[in-house]
Amino acid sequence: MTSPQEELLPGTRRALLHRIALAQAEGRAPSLAATVVRGGQAVWHGARTSVDGHGPDENVQYRIGSITKTFTAVLVMRLRDEGLLDLGDPLEKHLPGTGAGEATIAELLAHTAGLAAESPGPWWERTPGTLRPELSDVLGEQPLLHPVGRRHHYSNPGYTVLGALVEELRGAPWEEVLHREILEPLGLHRTSARPQAPHAGGWAVHPWADALLPEPLEDLGRMAPAGQLWSTTGDLARFAAFLAAGDDRVLGAESVREMRMPAAPAEAADVLDGATYGLGLQIQRRDGRLLVGHSGSLPGFLANLTLSVEDDVAAVVLANCTSGPLLGAVGADLVRIVAEAEPRIPEPWRPLREVDPAVLELAGQWYWGTSAFGLRVTADDLLALGPLTGSGRRSRFRSNGDGTWTGLEGYFAGEPLRPVRRPDGALTHLDLGSFVFTRQPYDPEVSVPGGVDPEGWRGIG
Repeated sequence: MTSPQEELLPGTRRALLHRIALAQAEGRAPSLAATVVRGGQAVWHGARTSVDGHGPDENVQYRIGSITKTFTAVLVMRLRDEGLLDLGDPLEKHLPGTGAGEATIAELLAHTAGLAAESPGPWWERTPGTLRPELSDVLGEQPLLHPVGRRHHYSNPGYTVLGALVEELRGAPWEEVLHREILEPLGLHRTSARPQAPHAGGWAVHPWADALLPEPLEDLGRMAPAGQLWSTTGDLARFAAFLAAGDDRVLGAESVREMRMPAAPAEAADVLDGATYGLGLQIQRRDGRLLVGHSGSLPGFLANLTLSVEDDVAAVVLANCTSGPLLGAVGADLVRIVAEAEPRIPEPWRPLREVDPAVLELAGQWYWGTSAFGLRVTADDLLALGPLTGSGRRSRFRSNGDGTWTGLEGYFAGEPLRPVRRPDGALTHLDLGSFVFTRQPYDPEVSVPGGVDPEGWRGIG
């Protein structure tokens, strides 16, 4: 699977194997398979199993549950990028008559639409999808439990609705659209809506005895976009690489980055846990690093995909048991092990290809009131503004091509940065969303809002 120069160091490989061995043994999983991705390539695969001489490899399918939601979210983002919908559109505009039409597409993606967590009726994960043939069967008579847009409330029916939206706008079944627009372009040939050999069987492990019970493998029907898929660690490794960098055949890097950004108001407990949700992706802070991805579970199976973009490391962990090992913790640990043992080697520093004197003039020290900031011109043709001491508001800015700039992140995201000049062209100050940045604290030569005392700075005596 990897060439010698791509392989991890022996100590790293042993630490990874130890971690999954501990998870399989303590979690009492019939089998557990894992893959680590670095630099967009799978660099390690490991597995543990209760069956002697039969360890699952990276091509054995497991059911991945709610990781399916991320695939559905990608399909919706493709519709947005093609101009067929806007994330701010109410559902009713494209899919009328659901009873949840006031919720926007973005709110459905972020689980803030106020919908119930589960569908009414019998436990949908262990009963045939034929019991819920229509959207009305999935949503029930009162789909909304909470005010739309006010809180994050995870919703399987919400992603069922998004799957129906994909079908409506594409004029084809969700499964067919998924195969054509994601699975085939990314080469995910071992990902499918129904199990394909070789695949693991789903088991329940008795909580108080080392005994097994087979779980039913139901087709979810209408609810397939929320959790139907089967996949392998090999395929999900490729999907993780896509979520890190994008792929113009499916979804560009900027849209994938948008999916990774927080999009849901966090519950109080989530704030304490450092967790939130993006557009089809779970986001958490763990071990000092930002992780994105998704977990999944259905009776008989557990799944997790964890990605650290900053470290350029991802992990996929799959197990065939209803409960047991905490795969989110395992995935985070696999990422941490590689990131700490073999930290990412940064790209070489390179100077700017061209130096624009008008842009270079913006660089250096600026003051917002009495707070000192530094403005740098970076090799990727951006401006980077940040406080010179301590923490504070910082952002990068992209040129608009007309001498003005737009903030890309943080407090200044979307805010305009405008260099202000005298009639003779001399730079006097920066206007950042109405904030005046001057070369000296409260420069008396600049029209600072509120004015500057004409007697200037003074002592106390």
